Amino acid sequence: MSVWEAPAKINLSLEVGPRGATGLHPLRSLVLCIGWTDVLHFEESDEDHLQVVGADLPDDGENLVWKAVAAIRRGSRPQLHIRLEKSIPVAAGLGGGSSDAAATLAALADLMGRDDEAMRSTAVEVGADVALFLTGGLQRMEGYGEHLTREKATPDFAVAVAVPPFELETSRVYERWDSLDEPTGPEVEGRRLPPSLRLLGPLRNDLTPAAVDLQPELADFIAELSGTWEQPVLMSGSGPALFGLFADLDEATGAAAAVPSAYRQRQAAAPRSNGVERID
Repeated sequence: MSVWEAPAKINLSLEVGPRGATGLHPLRSLVLCIGWTDVLHFEESDEDHLQVVGADLPDDGENLVWKAVAAIRRGSRPQLHIRLEKSIPVAAGLGGGSSDAAATLAALADLMGRDDEAMRSTAVEVGADVALFLTGGLQRMEGYGEHLTREKATPDFAVAVAVPPFELETSRVYERWDSLDEPTGPEVEGRRLPPSLRLLGPLRNDLTPAAVDLQPELADFIAELSGTWEQPVLMSGSGPALFGLFADLDEATGAAAAVPSAYRQRQAAAPRSNGVERID
């Protein structure tokens, strides 16, 4: 048996380009893995089986974990019993499903004696964010998730994340962004950013206007957190997860504790320098 951590990510910045011929939108995003993790247990078995604990998720081919398994030709891999313990909220813009898929690819690489690099091209096939989680840290992601560049900056902050009590479907947010004539999100720059991010800013999320248009109460949650935290609030991915940047983990923990109980989930986390990791 092997046990793996799969971290969440936040999109510190997310710039979206017009839909291409493939039907997908090219991105330019500054992405950071954080210390908020799912845990996956892998054991060779007589048949493939996925057990999900902590979330109401499909345990069949619709789950990204099984899409990762299916991307490896069946005759060349062991059959697996996988127990997925969910902590990262689903449909929140935090990349939990993609991270779980990356942990699955890494576990298979470990079982099959392959290098993680051999799984990178497979990761891109499984999902846009999956390759990011094989290496983690602070990275610039471009194209359709296939171009990754690790940033040299060392994050000098911690994050508080608050997830409003609703879900947003990624495809619907992008469709609304198209229908709104491709708006840009509000920018955060200069001294409102931690020193390590000032040369990487301004930060913005172009999907924020579309998410607010789909779910107008999101604007109220953003305003509420801005007042509570007394600093800018950004959205991760296609939302609705919201986050703020704080001087250290103690300050972020206090900020997370101040989030009202109406939110679906709240969490303080430090930046994570790596991606998925075997922990047993």
